Amino acid sequence: MPESNTLSGALPPTELTQTAELTRPVRPESIYHMPVASGSVPSFTSTTSATNGKPKDYDMAEGDERGLSHTDSRYARMNRALFLFAATAAVSSINYGWIIGSINIPALVIEECAGGPMTWTNGFPSCIPMSSTLWGLVVGLTPLGAWAGSLLSGVAADRFGRKRMLMYNNAFFVAGALLACLTTSIVQLAAGRFVSGIGCGIAANVVSTYCSEMSTVRSRGFLGGFQQLMILVGVFLSQVVSIGLSKAPLWRALFSISAAIAIVQTLLLLLIPESPKFLTSAGRLDEARASLQRIRGGMDISLELDDLLTTVESGRQNEHIPQPTMWQVLTGKTEIDLRHLVFCALFLMLSQQWSGAKGVMFYSTEILSDRFHLTADEVKEIPTIAQLLTLGIGGIGAVAVIIGMNILDKVGRRSVLIVSSFATSICAALIVVGSALDIGPMVATSMYLFNLVFQAGAGFIPYLCASEMLPYYALGSISGLATSINCLTLFVVSFIFPILDKSLKAYLFVPFIVTNFITCLFGVFLMPEAKGKSVLEVVDEYKGPIRFVAGPFVRRKTPSSPITFSPPKVLD
Repeated sequence: MPESNTLSGALPPTELTQTAELTRPVRPESIYHMPVASGSVPSFTSTTSATNGKPKDYDMAEGDERGLSHTDSRYARMNRALFLFAATAAVSSINYGWIIGSINIPALVIEECAGGPMTWTNGFPSCIPMSSTLWGLVVGLTPLGAWAGSLLSGVAADRFGRKRMLMYNNAFFVAGALLACLTTSIVQLAAGRFVSGIGCGIAANVVSTYCSEMSTVRSRGFLGGFQQLMILVGVFLSQVVSIGLSKAPLWRALFSISAAIAIVQTLLLLLIPESPKFLTSAGRLDEARASLQRIRGGMDISLELDDLLTTVESGRQNEHIPQPTMWQVLTGKTEIDLRHLVFCALFLMLSQQWSGAKGVMFYSTEILSDRFHLTADEVKEIPTIAQLLTLGIGGIGAVAVIIGMNILDKVGRRSVLIVSSFATSICAALIVVGSALDIGPMVATSMYLFNLVFQAGAGFIPYLCASEMLPYYALGSISGLATSINCLTLFVVSFIFPILDKSLKAYLFVPFIVTNFITCLFGVFLMPEAKGKSVLEVVDEYKGPIRFVAGPFVRRKTPSSPITFSPPKVLD
């Protein structure tokens, strides 16, 4: 590295150094000395002539002649610009929530013609009658489409950019909404749900990537759970509107709102910057600098931008080195054995969907209508008590994620997962007891608690863990596999849930007592704790084969000497 980019010496010249086909900005570190205590935020001092060569401590809010704060942007807290940009991108997540939530309340009106006999108006039927098995398939096609979308999203986002990909992706939301709201058959409704699902899968990956690439160490926890929060906000909003749009033919307008959300977001996306990391990797350094400065406000971005350049240059220098395949990572055939961490990342994404929470989100209206023994005439009187209770279930989920996001960094991922999954298992048992005793209010209360305790921990922790546990060379392939497992499990659960409801009746939630308790045992014995640790520290502590790493019978391993992530080597 040139002398001008070191931490010592005279003030570097202003000319730029050409490296790896990128123009590296000159760092001003030579006049800003950064004594960093462990776990603290760097403070900055200057040796300018204004203080006769004596170090001067800069206040957090003080700026230089350009109006830039001397605070290192890498340690910035959440600011208004970062929040607004992330929120604009997360409108796609709201649309995701709208799509999976809007099918719930009008379900009986659409599939069973609960609003009255099927009639035709202007060429459109008032309902689309079908069996519970076919309805489960139609509902399940959304996560199946999300699986397909997740496979496309990574390569497309790297080619077109995060911002442009979100804009292009809105075409899937619009097309899916039009197919659903203009449907005249089961096949067309199923196609609309599948196409909308593709948009959901792309949105899930790209929004997560965009937010993570803009975040700092201090905002990582909040932005990590932000996507799940916005999905639940979308679910809640869809259920609020569903109360007034569940009658025939108004349920068609309910589906069309997804297209309106997509169009509005497309216009809003024109106002936000592209990801600085994407721009840097594309060699568009001036745009990357402007984008990062816009996100960080008046902070000094020199070190953060230089870190981005270093990361990109390192990747380009190692392009000729063969990267390990997914199978080699899964089987531990890399220099650092990641089998335990990979297993944990995959299991968490599986457990999120086998919990039964999405079943509650998709089918709570039908379940509660049955548990409260609503007659055909009562179902026609919208809103029914089942629909109103469903509305509350959606709202409490968003509140739960906010609670979880605030306690996660204080308590730790493992502890929150254990308590959340155990409490979810208990609530599933209470739902079974209430159903068996035919106590409708007990079932409804238990479903509220079920969604509350699940969303406060086990619902969003899986989205955080892969990026906190895996080195960069394994993150892409394993994250893609984890997302596929998540979507396919959701498809299976969505498809079989109404079938289980018909066959198990009062004992519908017995399987989910078991699955959530298994997740609790996983947390007790296998879950790594990433609280306050870098990826390097997590890998060093938990590398190796799948094994018990915690619990009363396991002695905590003392971390070995620090490791570094050099280009990955594949072992024979």
